[in-house]
Amino acid sequence: MTAQSIIDKLLEEGDSEPIDGWDFSWLSGRATEARPSWKYFESLSKRMSTANAVLDIQTGGGERFAEILSRIKQHPKTLAATESWPPNIEIARNMLEPYDVSVVEVLDDAVLPFNDETFDLICSRHPTVTLWTEIERVLQSGGTYFSQQVGAGTNSELSDFIMGPRPISTTQSLDRAISLAMATGLEVIDAQEESLPVVFFDVGAVVYFLRKVICTVPDFSVVQYREHLIQLHGYIEQHGSFNSHSQRYLIEARKPR
Repeated sequence: MTAQSIIDKLLEEGDSEPIDGWDFSWLSGRATEARPSWKYFESLSKRMSTANAVLDIQTGGGERFAEILSRIKQHPKTLAATESWPPNIEIARNMLEPYDVSVVEVLDDAVLPFNDETFDLICSRHPTVTLWTEIERVLQSGGTYFSQQVGAGTNSELSDFIMGPRPISTTQSLDRAISLAMATGLEVIDAQEESLPVVFFDVGAVVYFLRKVICTVPDFSVVQYREHLIQLHGYIEQHGSFNSHSQRYLIEARKPR
């Protein structure tokens, strides 16, 4: 194969693979991302095993929530999940149906369609937005919100390579999350953050990732950024990989009794 045909093949592979749901198994062997030391799923599993009513906000395709439910023996009496992206709704409902989870379609920035003080545990992994006033409202007294979130500057190395240098916004910072949680009257009982390596081994993996994680390059398309992708392919050929970093933080907040 010629060098150009190799590039075309990789770009086509990354651009044609379905991106519904929140499963990244297609990237196996093509990209890696380190996981935070606090072990979100393991920690959440322990909390869910003693909870009575649980809400998973922005569940995606429900894959991760189902994974946790499969780990615990005693399921909470009430289980609910929200999701905003229409292609994910049916995926989540099918994925979570065996666990009697009610999956509700809700916009990320909309009021939650639940009564006050409904849940004793609310969780969310990588939400696009956190409505702290709504979380405080639907939490029971003594209930907790447990969330792993995407921090400011995540994959800035990749987005800068594709789009050029951009200022890093502070809207996704841990400090801001703590301030907003406390402003609603919640008590922050745990807060941690880490910078984690993300490694891409071919440009097809980059294309797939950018199509799926749209916040990295919001207007991404292969057509628009083809020349930058070709340059990135050359970089990977020369260096063996392209290295970026994801910023992650954990926040746990409790509603006072």
